[in-house]
Amino acid sequence: MTPVTPNSSGVLERRRVRVDRGFSRSSPRPQGRSRRRNQKTPWLYLAPALVVLGGLLVYPVYQLGLISFFEYTQAQVSGGEPTTFQGFGNYSELFSDPQFWQVLLATVVFAAACVVSTLAVGCALAVLLTRVRAVPRLALMLAALGAWATPAITGSTVWLFLFDPDFGPANRLLGLGDHSWTYGRFSAFFLVLLEVVWCSFPFVMVTVYAGIRSVPAEVLEAAALDGASQWRIWRSVLAPMLRPILVVVTIQSVIWDFKVFTQIYVMTNGGGIAGQNLVLNVYAYQKAFASSQYSLGSAIGVVMLLILLAVTLVYLRLLRRQGEEL
Repeated sequence: MTPVTPNSSGVLERRRVRVDRGFSRSSPRPQGRSRRRNQKTPWLYLAPALVVLGGLLVYPVYQLGLISFFEYTQAQVSGGEPTTFQGFGNYSELFSDPQFWQVLLATVVFAAACVVSTLAVGCALAVLLTRVRAVPRLALMLAALGAWATPAITGSTVWLFLFDPDFGPANRLLGLGDHSWTYGRFSAFFLVLLEVVWCSFPFVMVTVYAGIRSVPAEVLEAAALDGASQWRIWRSVLAPMLRPILVVVTIQSVIWDFKVFTQIYVMTNGGGIAGQNLVLNVYAYQKAFASSQYSLGSAIGVVMLLILLAVTLVYLRLLRRQGEEL
């Protein structure tokens, strides 16, 4: 066995230190590369969906905003006059129109009433589904899914027939004679609200029912043993646990009900008498296609988009603050 002198042992020790330092310097590089690869992997999987969304969503929104800054009427579409840049002129004309503010207020109030009614009916029926047996539950689910699957124009036509002043059965059952629901402003809005809730509550009901089923049964049994009523169980137990689901259905309902078009257009014949039942979507349609003012219609569309984005962001921020406080 070869003896190790002090000098040779010192050389070996220095070599080990160099080797260790070499490994320590080079080791982070593969880890950094692997991290970068791991960060890029999800985007590679999402790339096809992002491309589709870019073509179906981003580009149309870009065109919508672009048209709103130009003078774009039938003369420009036909090529008779050149397209001129207006800047915020279309928005100034829109905001100076008193009818726009009336329609905006009517849209906000109508959408809020639809959202509250849809959530109330959907959540109540979701709780009911957990209390009935299999056969009634199946019948209610099939009926709700049938209403959900019905096209909006078909459902609107059916509701118009049900409340027809001459042939509809609703007036006979209520004893209203030949009362016209679409003649008055508030009665027409109320009739449209019933149809919107009828075709929208199944989504809330099914989603909330699935969330209730995911709640542990022991939690509900403990609340019942403590003497809590059904309303108290919903308010203090189920609603906090179902908060993420309620956020989703609320935002979806706000978006759907704020941009209602088909029900209003069909059931009030394009916005009611003298435009008394106009909402922003129908108002934009009239400006763009009935009056051939495509730039004003695009400006209304941009305003609707910004309002919906603002409402969604504020709602999510409030919920986030409540979660942090809890």
